[in-house]
Amino acid sequence: MTALIEGPSEVAVGPVSDLTPGEGRTYVVQNRQVAVFLLSDGTVRAMDAVCPHKGGPLADGQIDATGVMCPLHQYSFAFDTGACASEGVSSVRTYTASVREGSVVVHV
Repeated sequence: MTALIEGPSEVAVGPVSDLTPGEGRTYVVQNRQVAVFLLSDGTVRAMDAVCPHKGGPLADGQIDATGVMCPLHQYSFAFDTGACASEGVSSVRTYTASVREGSVVVHV
């Protein structure tokens, strides 16, 4: 899916109805792969989509209210900071995400 530029720092990536609660989906946002997650409470979270350890697809990982676990080697990354819970693994960049008029907007 091609992202639409809405402003200097906001990108609408698609309708929130494309997301399934408890799962993630990868979008291309300003030439970056960004994983967007819909939490069970309706909150959306966004972070870099590629695990810095071995390139695992974070959108395919298991999530809870606080973060995502990479499906390849089970490294966990916090939604609020992008920090990895395991020592020696780099953080990922996080982005503010919101829902506006039915569309998911990622702030970059």
